[in-house]
Amino acid sequence: MYKLFYTAAFLISFPTLFLAQMDTLYVYGPGGPFAPINESAQIFGKKHQLFVKVVAGPEDHWIAQAKQNADLIYGGAEYMLTSFAMKHPDLVDPTTRQELYKRGAAILVKPGNPKNIRSLKDLTKNGIAVLDVNGAGQLGLWEDLAGKQNAIEGIQKNIKNSFANTALGIAAWKADPTYDAWINYESWHYRLQDFTQVVKIPKFKNVYRGTPIALTTISRQRTMAVQFIDFMRSTEGHSIFKKWGWE
Repeated sequence: MYKLFYTAAFLISFPTLFLAQMDTLYVYGPGGPFAPINESAQIFGKKHQLFVKVVAGPEDHWIAQAKQNADLIYGGAEYMLTSFAMKHPDLVDPTTRQELYKRGAAILVKPGNPKNIRSLKDLTKNGIAVLDVNGAGQLGLWEDLAGKQNAIEGIQKNIKNSFANTALGIAAWKADPTYDAWINYESWHYRLQDFTQVVKIPKFKNVYRGTPIALTTISRQRTMAVQFIDFMRSTEGHSIFKKWGWE
């Protein structure tokens, strides 16, 4: 009886220590796919009494910690995970790499679409200020789209500024009202609904990027990591990704 009492008292007094001893799955990657992966992590974690911690953002913000405890690494496009694996060849297990879902590009404009932008060709008009992210999952995105419509030169002359990652792009978009358009993924609108409106690009003219994920060579939770990928690739997981703008 006394032993039971003191055990209960210990757990009440030090709950965080008890929780810290529970298993944790660590997932790292860029900010773009964070929303659906994090929502999937919360649901999967509850089902398995497991903490799934998703850390997202520019690589230099998390790579040091990832080298210590990462179980999974994901990318915002196939080339992103390939580049990461080339840069850190001993961290990613290439035999475990899988594709989640693709997402398409769109034109993000300011709420109300004050410049009445309806298509990619509208971005070639005089007086349109385009924001560009020349990095992360958007590297080459606008050029791939513009090349299909003979609009590369017209859009290039209207790019007001280019940024190295999406976080910097978001900060500029929010701070500077003179930006009219941003060629990005439609999925970002669901993260920035108060600051953007979507102009969709027809499927036959659109460009898509994948969302790859792989286990690390240092994972201590390989079985659960595989099960988490399986969950995201399930019907339930797919519905989460579709809610956030993936196909």
